[in-house]
Amino acid sequence: MKENTFNWKYLVSICLVSAMGGLLFGYDWVVIGGAKPFYEPFFGITNHAFLQGWAMSCALAGCLAGAVISGWLSDRLGRKKLLILAAGLFVTASLGTGAADSFDVFVIFRILGGIGIGLASNLSPMYIAEITPGNVRGRFVSINQLTIVIGILAAQLINWRIARPVASGATTSDILASWNGQTGWRWMFYACTIPAGLFFILMWFVPESPRWLAQKSVYHTKARKILAKIGGDDYAVSEFASIEKTLSESNEKTNLRFLKQPGISKLLMLGIVLAVFQQWCGINVIFNYAQEIFSNAGYSVSDILFNIVITGCVNLIFTFIGMFTVDKLGRKALMLIGAGGLAGIYTVLGTMYFFHIQGLPLLIMVVTAIACYAMSLAPVTWVVLSEIFPNRMRGTAMSIATFALWAACFILTYTFPLLNKLFKASGTFWLYGCICLLGFLFILRRLPETKGKSLEEIEDEFTIR
Repeated sequence: MKENTFNWKYLVSICLVSAMGGLLFGYDWVVIGGAKPFYEPFFGITNHAFLQGWAMSCALAGCLAGAVISGWLSDRLGRKKLLILAAGLFVTASLGTGAADSFDVFVIFRILGGIGIGLASNLSPMYIAEITPGNVRGRFVSINQLTIVIGILAAQLINWRIARPVASGATTSDILASWNGQTGWRWMFYACTIPAGLFFILMWFVPESPRWLAQKSVYHTKARKILAKIGGDDYAVSEFASIEKTLSESNEKTNLRFLKQPGISKLLMLGIVLAVFQQWCGINVIFNYAQEIFSNAGYSVSDILFNIVITGCVNLIFTFIGMFTVDKLGRKALMLIGAGGLAGIYTVLGTMYFFHIQGLPLLIMVVTAIACYAMSLAPVTWVVLSEIFPNRMRGTAMSIATFALWAACFILTYTFPLLNKLFKASGTFWLYGCICLLGFLFILRRLPETKGKSLEEIEDEFTIR
């Protein structure tokens, strides 16, 4: 199929709208870090470590819930309805969190936002994968990761611009009485309602996934019309025939027994391992250490938020590199570059901490780690997860893999302080270097290359029937 026969304007527009779920995912996930120094005094939890940790991590409970329900509901109700629900949750959570006058209300709305993240992180890349042609699918699915990074950078910029300068030596009481402590942190959350509202409105004009419609006999005509609008009548005929073939070859109902079949269980396990590895590769360790590293590099406290914005810019630039190489170099090559690159970087970082090397060399290695992750494991994991599962159970399988990803994120977040205390910074980085080495070997041996194949070709090639 020639590329110039596709309706690229239409395809790009609907993918950009659906990828706004990624933007809101990124913003909601990061905004709390900038608000943390100000809402803690407001709610009186500054000296309560458990409540501080719960405020930061309660959204993860919502993420897990959203991941669980997303697959089951999207296979029954469709991708579009669930993305609209996610947008509505983001609007509600942004307004509710910003307006909260008690800690319990704050937590409830953070959990609602987490459910939105769980839905969006599963459905946005899956929807894009199901609507795009195989030869450009990697690039298009990577748009979702790009919007996540843009959302992260937007949160960093907004936090930086909203927060007013804090005097050196300011006490908790001073912060509580300030504009930041009473109002500023609220506007950090309120700002999310603008893109969330836009996402909610625009999603009503986006078509349902033609691959989901093809599973419902009453929607076959609608599925063909959407495919024809994307690539013309010939494309619609060949693509729909290919979809019907994969669906007809298994009349079994999608359930847990079906997921246990040899070919399906093998793909499911592959997806789970890749999802867990994306978290356990340790990049969150880099972000957790960002403030300390910038301080060690000689930057003042007032410059740290700005420097974090710089890391966000690096993240964005190298995400573009990943987008434009995923369909050229392939998924497996980029995943190997990411796993192997991080293993080497963590080895160097651990050694630097062991010998107390600080300043600019340490800062350069941190930025290098972020760049390596941004062009490889960050976008490509979502590409692979969105395309390796069969049509008839993609929503359920993606839900399981996404649940594993958020569970791994929770474990990483919870265990990091314990590992840091037990092994120190050097040992912690070396440990994550070992995990990246194991990930490299797993990808080398188990990950099939899916570059340039249609979803039906991938299913036919990698599923044992």
